[in-house]
Amino acid sequence: MQLRLPRRGLPRWAAVVAVLAVFAGGAGTYTAVASDDPPAVHRADRMLDLDGVRIDTSYFTSGGPGRRPAVLVGHGFGGSKDDVRAQAERLARDGYAVLTWSARGFGASTGQIGLNDPDREVEDVRGLVDWLAGRPDVLLDKAGDPRVGVTGASYGGAISLLAAGYDPRVDAVAPQITYWNLADALFPNGVFKKLWAGIFFSAGATDGAGACGRFSPEVCALNQRVAVSGKPDAAARDLLEARSPSAVGARIKVPALIVQGQSDSLFTLAQSDAMARTIAANGAPVAVDWTVGGHDGGDRETDRVERRVTTWFDRHLKRDTSVDTGPAFRVSRTGGVDSTDGQATLRGATADRYPGLAAGPVSVTLGGRPQSFTNPAGASPPAISAVPGVGGGLSQLSSLGVGLSLDFPGQFAAFDARPQTRPVRVTGSPTVRVKVTSTAADGSAVLFAKVYDVGPDGRQQVLPAQLVTPVRVDDAAKGKAVDLTLPAVDHEVEAGHRLRLVLAATDLGYASPAAPATYTVAVESLLTVPTAPAVTTQAAGLPWWVWGLPLAGLVVAGLLLLTARRRTAAPASDPSLADVPLQITGLSKKYKGGDRYSVRELSFRVEQGQVLGLLGPNGAGKTTTLRMLMGLITPDEGEIRVFGQAIRPGAPVLSRVGAFVEGAGFLPHLSGRENLDLYWRATGRPAEDAHVDEALRIANLGGALERAVRTYSQGMRQRLAIAQAMLGLPDLLILDEPTNGLDPPQIREMREVMIRYAAGGRTVIVSSHLLAEVEQSCTHLVVMDRGGLVQAGPVEEITGSGDTLLVSLGAPVPDALVDKLAAVEGIASAVRTDNGLLVRLDGASPTALIGELVRLDVPVTGVGPHRRLEDAFLTLIGETA
Repeated sequence: MQLRLPRRGLPRWAAVVAVLAVFAGGAGTYTAVASDDPPAVHRADRMLDLDGVRIDTSYFTSGGPGRRPAVLVGHGFGGSKDDVRAQAERLARDGYAVLTWSARGFGASTGQIGLNDPDREVEDVRGLVDWLAGRPDVLLDKAGDPRVGVTGASYGGAISLLAAGYDPRVDAVAPQITYWNLADALFPNGVFKKLWAGIFFSAGATDGAGACGRFSPEVCALNQRVAVSGKPDAAARDLLEARSPSAVGARIKVPALIVQGQSDSLFTLAQSDAMARTIAANGAPVAVDWTVGGHDGGDRETDRVERRVTTWFDRHLKRDTSVDTGPAFRVSRTGGVDSTDGQATLRGATADRYPGLAAGPVSVTLGGRPQSFTNPAGASPPAISAVPGVGGGLSQLSSLGVGLSLDFPGQFAAFDARPQTRPVRVTGSPTVRVKVTSTAADGSAVLFAKVYDVGPDGRQQVLPAQLVTPVRVDDAAKGKAVDLTLPAVDHEVEAGHRLRLVLAATDLGYASPAAPATYTVAVESLLTVPTAPAVTTQAAGLPWWVWGLPLAGLVVAGLLLLTARRRTAAPASDPSLADVPLQITGLSKKYKGGDRYSVRELSFRVEQGQVLGLLGPNGAGKTTTLRMLMGLITPDEGEIRVFGQAIRPGAPVLSRVGAFVEGAGFLPHLSGRENLDLYWRATGRPAEDAHVDEALRIANLGGALERAVRTYSQGMRQRLAIAQAMLGLPDLLILDEPTNGLDPPQIREMREVMIRYAAGGRTVIVSSHLLAEVEQSCTHLVVMDRGGLVQAGPVEEITGSGDTLLVSLGAPVPDALVDKLAAVEGIASAVRTDNGLLVRLDGASPTALIGELVRLDVPVTGVGPHRRLEDAFLTLIGETA
């Protein structure tokens, strides 16, 4: 018997009562709850003997006497019953009898890990159902047949499906982020998923238990055999397939809520697609829910998912027909960053039918001739996509614009589509046919196919969900056509972006042939992209009472604007500057009531497509300059011309200027969208000119747009203000300290907003004191001090060559490793600093440096510039900074 006291939330007296209850009422049981807590949950811990194996269980109930449906909750691989205790308690409070257990070889249970062997782990679950059938508080459909559902994640999700396939007494299932065919998951298209397999099998290792740990002999032998050869054999596939839900798919005929993660390179969306199609074909109700997170990390949306699991069981176990179980299909989409915790905000898109992975196909032409590339000896250095077990560290490499994904020159072929003229949402698996030729001795090739979202500059690229499709191609010595199904994703490609098909010879997560070879790839078909048009996100309509807000103020504002325009004599336009967003000439402004200048003889010019950073210490005159630029105050001397038009208060050309200066005022009781609509109406311009959707897409506010502004965090208010400034998609956007009050994730989001906006040929001017952000965001700089111009020009010109990079480390590295890095061709030096390694490049690119860091197993957590702009800034403005 094991005694477990409540973990938290109980006062000392309640814990004492729990202990006394154990000794007074029987082994392994307790009931404890403070008077102001939720309904008490009674828990009983038992070791059940199932065919000679001791299985550690916990049984949860709540409420009064009477029979109730039962739920079995399984845990993930490497875990135990304790991992699902919180969900079990919630289900108990919702009126279920809940049984959790530690699977064989995990937790306190004995036995060996058989990877859900039908004769072992699945038979154990049948024994647990037998035990429930004998309980006086469990609802029975007939003698020996309890009303029971099964849920769990990963390993526990698979056992829920297997239980339904092997035991007809199971009435409903809710598997989460799990597999349908374990052989396909670990050996996709004949390629060994070595990193995930290593993590998978190390979870079953036990100190002092030998090389096999707690695994059964046949499972241990499979792992050792495939890990050594790097190639799965038929026996390995047969064993894993026999222990997969797909082996009994035709027998799973119960309602299934299938929850799968988008950030999951272990069990992909293709696994959930196979289970959904099979179970639906059997005639059972099926709902599919794609969460943002998965085995690779991210938000698993635990609270929302568990609530949906409960309603699913309410409908199919309690038989409550009034319960809304949610849409047949739901996918979570990210929509910005919440400043309270730095997490991505989510919004749901739904459809009344599961669309599968090929709905709404759109054909895309890929350019490029046949390309040859090399599989390097030893398959090293490998390309990088998803890295199991490594979270935020490597993702910080996005500071160099390369993200987590990386392909090495000479080791891949790339085929580009034309830029998108309008956004396209990819929902499902793109497909394409290619012809592969190999010079390998056996005529085979191992390739890793992926589709990038490439930015307007052709360099910035994102690999959706960090996923690739591995494929082994046999008999390719004379060329062989291969139909590729790319990873299933839900990803929006913005207008101006393009799709890029890449086939690489290596990938860090998979086993590749060690022998060098040359592969040649040619594209033989269009790229077919699924768009699932039936999947939509519903936006809340604008309430009628919004238009009842004081119209008198709007009328007065309009009259003032008109009279101001009449009073101002507009200088003649300059046709030679019609395409120049901004030219400032001899601009001066004195402080009110004094002889001192806040801005003096300032001159500079800004071209289209530039992101210009306006820098200077406090009091340099930056904000005064921006206020004159927007016509809020008039200069004492000089002039400002925007697209050749002189700036005066109320100048018509100001309609081409959007601005965010000193914050924006919003009506707190209205939603973000309602505030934006109201603001645009106040301008008097046609609604179709607002381009609200485009501005919101760039600002990336997501589902928060439909909430009242009073619920917004500082970061969300800031992005709403930026969106307001972008309404009408002005050709010149002015931002004064847009990152004030934002945390690092929000600052990064704001940086991306500015870059996206300028990518369409528009111009952004940003005033900021965050030099590192300016260096990453801006193409050009204007440095001011004491009201005057110190220097203006491209960032590279002001900061210097930028050949020195700071490599941040997750752990100390030996001197020998530092010396090896310094000896690499193209690297001039590598020295230690308090923050990591300072690496000076001499011909090598930042991307090449990252490749060497990976090859040398350096525990890198970040790579970035070494204070170049800060050094230059302090040098320019001197000690007064």
